Amino acid sequence: MGFWSLNVEVEKENQRKMSGGAERRLCEEFSPGYYALCTVGGMLSAGTTHLAITPLDVLKVNMQVNPIKYNAISSGFSTLWREQGPSSLWRGWSGKFFGYGIQGGCKFGLYEYFKKFYSDVLVDRNKSFIFFLSSASAQVFADVALCPFEAVKVRVQTQPSFAKGLVDGFPKLYKTEGFAGFYKGLFPLWGRNLPFSMIMFSTFEHSVDLLYLKVIQSRKEDCSRAQQLGVTCLAGYTAGAVGTVISNPADNVVSCLYNKQAENVMQAVKKIGIVNLFTRSLPIRITLVGPAVTLQWFIYDSIKVLSGLPASGGLSRRLEDANASSA
Repeated sequence: MGFWSLNVEVEKENQRKMSGGAERRLCEEFSPGYYALCTVGGMLSAGTTHLAITPLDVLKVNMQVNPIKYNAISSGFSTLWREQGPSSLWRGWSGKFFGYGIQGGCKFGLYEYFKKFYSDVLVDRNKSFIFFLSSASAQVFADVALCPFEAVKVRVQTQPSFAKGLVDGFPKLYKTEGFAGFYKGLFPLWGRNLPFSMIMFSTFEHSVDLLYLKVIQSRKEDCSRAQQLGVTCLAGYTAGAVGTVISNPADNVVSCLYNKQAENVMQAVKKIGIVNLFTRSLPIRITLVGPAVTLQWFIYDSIKVLSGLPASGGLSRRLEDANASSA
């Protein structure tokens, strides 16, 4: 039996002590129903948050594609509003909502599954390695699901005459570029999202551990739901900001490729420049991604907590105690 399985029993016993046996769960942890709940939670959290930040995403993509014209956040919004009207700020909303909703469901649901799976199989590996491997495995599948939506979304946002949304964008892209057009940016998308996901999930998990250990100085199961969700928000913002810096170069390459400013990754890197890879659109991405990731984790963990389950992360000490007891 792996140390994760032992931790499940420890978690169940702690929850029984907390609630006196009265609290009822919608499903048991690591059951098929649990993974289904995590998938639905991921879809709702990612879809709604990405929809809410569509105006920032529209500006970000245009700053990457045309940095001379859109060289600052305030002036960029003014230019879009003046030249294309207020509706331009919501261009590509359907790709954000449905595409990132599906991606979020795969990312969060599969992360929970792979974290349990790798923890049971790789019992001698440290937690960071498990977090990296689990998030990378989940993100590979999540980006395959996202890629067609992202291909249409970027074109809709930067080429006003291309299409109005997914309904007319999908058939037009297929007609002009074939099936390959939907996955033209898959490898750069992996290049952007894999490092981001690995850093984001690992940073979140360790941040939660640190907050409970050094700040709250109490075990998660002894904290109220409000305290647990407060920890989730602090750890979520930290994770989003760190992941954004790591993934910024690949994000610029993705926008460059989708708008046909380069034929391959090497051409895109040469065109953008090494310094610009790391700095272009970084302020707006931090402004965009930090709150978005925070809100995603808050909605996701709210769904888990309201279902009678513990909030995410903060398992390290119980894992170590369980692992030590099995030695």
